Amino acid sequence: MIAAILFGLAIGAVVGMVGGGGAVLAVPVLVYAVGLDVHEATTVSLAVVAAATATGAVTQMRSGTVCWSSAAWFASAAVAGSVVGTALNAVVGGAALLMVFSVVMLLAARATWERAGQERSDVGCPRAQAKVLLPVGFVVGALTGLIGVGGGFVIVPALAIGLSFGMRQAMGTSMVIVLIVSLAGLGSHLVAGNPFDAEVALAMGGAAAAGAFLGARLAPKVPVRQLGRGFAVLVALVAVGVASATLAGVGV
Repeated sequence: MIAAILFGLAIGAVVGMVGGGGAVLAVPVLVYAVGLDVHEATTVSLAVVAAATATGAVTQMRSGTVCWSSAAWFASAAVAGSVVGTALNAVVGGAALLMVFSVVMLLAARATWERAGQERSDVGCPRAQAKVLLPVGFVVGALTGLIGVGGGFVIVPALAIGLSFGMRQAMGTSMVIVLIVSLAGLGSHLVAGNPFDAEVALAMGGAAAAGAFLGARLAPKVPVRQLGRGFAVLVALVAVGVASATLAGVGV
């Protein structure tokens, strides 16, 4: 339980600073450090990320970095996608889930690194484009239900690269979207009867909420370039670690 609390603080700090990405750490921690089954870990992970983003989202709202129209379109499609992803989660093996998780993380890490390298000041909220936000939101929601992630590590580059958001607006908007999507995914998992360790979820979720509060306060003090590239490196490292462990048969 101590590991759950310590990692919960770290996960919350990541969520608070970069607008998501906490589940990148939550799923591996729950599998390899806490000892949960992969399928149960995906469910508990959603509760942890929801707790962290609930705290961080309030700070982002107050700072004015949330683009509400885009968040609404994205989240509505993601909620529908999470139902589909949850259905797939029940029939896909644990090793396959972890490998899909790793591949998606590597793609997101590369996209985030390239975006962060572009020197560009924050430009406010671009016009909401439903024709782009709806399909991307659905895919992110499906990943949420399938592999137990809030989707922040995909949402941030999707908004920043695909829709030309400033990096801080992408991070702030992502926070609200991740909160909605995580809650929807968690609800889908619980309705489907997936196993859920409430004690672990409460301990790690509470710690994550505290970490998110601190992370959101620190984020404005870190240059956007360093914040984006640091996030990309973290995602890539975890992806390689999860893939290596899965191929070695650890935790599956």
